[in-house]
Amino acid sequence: MRKELFSAAVVVAALGYFVDVFDLLLFSILRVPSLKELGLNDAQILEQGIHILNLQLGGLIFGGIIWGILGDKFGRLSILFGSIFLYSIANIACAFVQNVETYALLRFIAGLGLAGELGAGITLVSELLSKEDRGWGTTLVTAVGVAGAIVAGLLAQVVSWRVCYFIGGVLGLLLLVARVSVSESEAFKAIKSKSQVKRGSILMLFSTWDRVKRYLLCILLGFPIMFVVYIFVTFSPEISKGLNITGAVSAGTGIVFCYIGITIGDFLFGALSQILKSRRRASLLSLLGLTVGLLILWLAPPRSTATIYIYCTCLGLLSANWAVLLTSAAEQFGTNLRATAATSIPNMVRGSAILSTLCFKDLKSYFSPFDSALIVGFASILIAFIALQFLEETYGKDLDFIEE
Repeated sequence: MRKELFSAAVVVAALGYFVDVFDLLLFSILRVPSLKELGLNDAQILEQGIHILNLQLGGLIFGGIIWGILGDKFGRLSILFGSIFLYSIANIACAFVQNVETYALLRFIAGLGLAGELGAGITLVSELLSKEDRGWGTTLVTAVGVAGAIVAGLLAQVVSWRVCYFIGGVLGLLLLVARVSVSESEAFKAIKSKSQVKRGSILMLFSTWDRVKRYLLCILLGFPIMFVVYIFVTFSPEISKGLNITGAVSAGTGIVFCYIGITIGDFLFGALSQILKSRRRASLLSLLGLTVGLLILWLAPPRSTATIYIYCTCLGLLSANWAVLLTSAAEQFGTNLRATAATSIPNMVRGSAILSTLCFKDLKSYFSPFDSALIVGFASILIAFIALQFLEETYGKDLDFIEE
């Protein structure tokens, strides 16, 4: 690998995504202990947990659009400072909440802030590296970044949930200092000087069917990843109770095991996309593997806490198409729309978990939590398979172009 892969931009983007994932998954990890301390019973913890999680995901959707537009108008670096500051302050404030209403509002604000980190970092790295190294760079950023969930899950085992939120906020503020060493993308500087080039217009994404198709296909391809994290793992305590598993199953521990798998999987599928010289083939292998994993889960349901954590790890590994998806999303669009697309797409993917959680919630009225999760999982895989059939191959694509 060339030394450019370990430049300040790549290293800081990886650290930024590490903090992003650390803070993003905190609520999934801390849902049960935090809501218990705020006085909720088991039924309320599930209901209010879904409500607060969906508010956070809603914040990601709105934030992804806002920060993406600003990134194309004012630069990739400019949005990073505002987004990091916002989610850092929101997380610190979460350490002091005394009621569910305030908690929900702060998670929405945290979602708004968190939406800017990943897309801007991936856009910057994609534009700074050569087309041969681009996939390696984004794979490095993503694989290092997702390890933030592992650290968050382990930290939650040794300190209180309030301290976890406080540490997450402080890590974000420290990241602001590191961002000072990173330079702006030359590709963005080049089009910034051209006043006739329209930049950061969300309407341009929907002004032609070709751009709408590219945008929606990238979002749909990410559905299975969100199913694994936000349904099977986040609600593993409820799923395990429905299966009459003896012993307490912790969502925090499940996330640790899941993200161990995701970290390995992001390296694996990101490397495969480079070796095979195809984003689409790497994505196909991930989807095929996840399909087999869900079939095994269906035929051999977990019967102990150990086996449910094994499934968390395996499904995390097989669903880890995140690095490839983010790289492809950045490569799909011209420089004048790249930040808008690459920032909003991953947050739309994350926000798609709202549909998954609502479907899971409604299906639970007719099926067990385990069967409800499986239905959502297989549906998300089917949607992703269809999307992949129509998604353009972008490996080796020259990114020095603009959308007219």
